[in-house]
Amino acid sequence: MARKARGGAVKRGFLLGKFMPPHAGHLTLAHAARAMVDRLTVLVCWLPDDPIPGEMRLAWMRELLPDCDVVGHGAPVPQAPEDSPDFWPIWRRIVRDAHPEPIDLLFAGEDYGKRLAEEVGGLFVPLGGRIMAADSDGIGGLSGSAVRADPWAHAAFLPGPVRAHYTRTIVLHGVESTGKSVLAERLARHFGTVWVPEYGRAQAEVHGVEMDAADLTLIGAAQSAMITAWKRWATRYLFVDTDALMTAAWARMMLGDAPAGLMQHPRADLYLLLEPDVAWIDDGTRIYGTDASRGRFASLCRDVLDEAGVRWIAICGDWDARFDAAVAAVEALGRD
Repeated sequence: MARKARGGAVKRGFLLGKFMPPHAGHLTLAHAARAMVDRLTVLVCWLPDDPIPGEMRLAWMRELLPDCDVVGHGAPVPQAPEDSPDFWPIWRRIVRDAHPEPIDLLFAGEDYGKRLAEEVGGLFVPLGGRIMAADSDGIGGLSGSAVRADPWAHAAFLPGPVRAHYTRTIVLHGVESTGKSVLAERLARHFGTVWVPEYGRAQAEVHGVEMDAADLTLIGAAQSAMITAWKRWATRYLFVDTDALMTAAWARMMLGDAPAGLMQHPRADLYLLLEPDVAWIDDGTRIYGTDASRGRFASLCRDVLDEAGVRWIAICGDWDARFDAAVAAVEALGRD
């Protein structure tokens, strides 16, 4: 139950930070603060040259704290009292603009909150393990700089939008019956992450293999939406069984041309082009099984990657050779 200030008035809280990036320390502090007040204002602060854009962090915090008033401040201002004799007047004005009403409780996970409360009003409430030097190996020991230095060492403490930001996407690309689904799943197991299945296969099984431009546009959009959703659950890498570029190749093969929108979807960090040097197997939804049609389709797949200007590598050989080559390519990506 929300608590009221004396006289039954709305109790208001205030919290500020860079949230660069948001992590479990920030979010546990914010959720605990929200539980103590009727309205919580969260001020996201940034500078133009921050390593993670401020507008992105603002959008993340609005998503992660939908029941808070999340506002942003991105103008260059002094970051510490020693930077300017006007430090406190400047920050009093910033806080007043973000939170014009009186502040009842001012929350922070560090001891600067005491002086800030003295300057802008409100009772300082020192929440969180960090300010108490507790749980240094867990939530209490988190810092934005440590997360930025090695995000995946702190994977358990990263919310979905931040996981997606740091995840590299690898797409399995190529003609039918070259092992894309099997390889995507095998790579995901090897790297301890998740993989995205091919939407187009589900579409074909439900609605049949006869498709027009609208069907293929839908497939590209659905695949892209699935990638965006899955990415929030990935760890370091997300493996994808085809994306909209593969749908564009399908459109060129089936219709002679591809709807322009298929080339406009977000691109992956790496494409693994599986060569058609393994046997074609008819599973009821596959179409192009002759050597001639497979060769033409493979050429279209390669052309799409070249036109898109993406990073790609050809993968060939038997199943184990493909897996080994794919692992090496992903590890090389991770070293970049």
